[in-house]
Amino acid sequence: MHAIRIEGLQKRFGKVQALDGLTLSVKEGVVFGFLGPNGAGKTTTIRILSGLAHADGGQAWVADQPVGVAQGLLARRIGYLPEDPTFYNWMSPAEFLDYVGALFGLTRPKRAARCRELLQLVGLAEHSKRRIAGFSRGMRQRLGIAQALLNRAPVLFLDEPASALDPVGRKEVLDLIAGLREQCTVFMSTHILADVERVCDSVGIISRGRLVAEADQAELLSRYAAPVFELEAESEYARPVQAWAGSLRSLAWVRGVTVDGVVARVTVADVERAKRELLPAAIQAGLILKRYEMVRPSLEDVFLRLVGQGEVRA
Repeated sequence: MHAIRIEGLQKRFGKVQALDGLTLSVKEGVVFGFLGPNGAGKTTTIRILSGLAHADGGQAWVADQPVGVAQGLLARRIGYLPEDPTFYNWMSPAEFLDYVGALFGLTRPKRAARCRELLQLVGLAEHSKRRIAGFSRGMRQRLGIAQALLNRAPVLFLDEPASALDPVGRKEVLDLIAGLREQCTVFMSTHILADVERVCDSVGIISRGRLVAEADQAELLSRYAAPVFELEAESEYARPVQAWAGSLRSLAWVRGVTVDGVVARVTVADVERAKRELLPAAIQAGLILKRYEMVRPSLEDVFLRLVGQGEVRA
């Protein structure tokens, strides 16, 4: 069963084609990573699926509810966390969740029980009576997830849920998202590859309003990731590493080379030839190596291959 289905979704803003025939499907009970560079159409997609914007063409269904028809029914089937959630800062978390519960028509006893449950789930139980005005960005994001879960919606939309958080806040939010697996379907948009690798079961990659790949993480890596070798030189060899990397790019069996300081990452088309020639080439260039290994391909390798250099975020 699919929690979300999209067929040929179109959306234009003036001369900008934000979505260009987007088609994808998301299974029930998974954490789905909607990955793409800034401006790829991620937020536009979520706004259409959550009923906050209208498509110019195509169709979509969320939790068996057609998008664009009977929006009140759709609203009760989804939870939504925007990229920059806002709150009534004079309220406490308990007051805010009680207010949201009342909007959904929950009785006072049910609201009280559900609020206690959610504040415990998102780690804010001990802060339930504090004013939201004093909350950190990570605490606000966790409260936003709590309000999105309040109506027990089968589908949860999270728009860039961890992009503006510090490392501690990001870990807290990602751990919380991972814990939602199988409780509901989570559709999480982001441009941060590491977040997707950490918590998502399956991935859709979007670029310029079009889907360029969709699969489980393991299948995506198997299908698109090329073998990668990493070489790390001594700290004083940054310039020689850059020069050596440049010489590799002209070789037929090398698909690409990236350099970060004294670490060269070489993507190859011919593994056996790379095993024979790569290390001797580095030694011949006069590099003193601290590390040389064939590494597991990453989602970044897939992303760069499908979307292109210069659009990835670490």
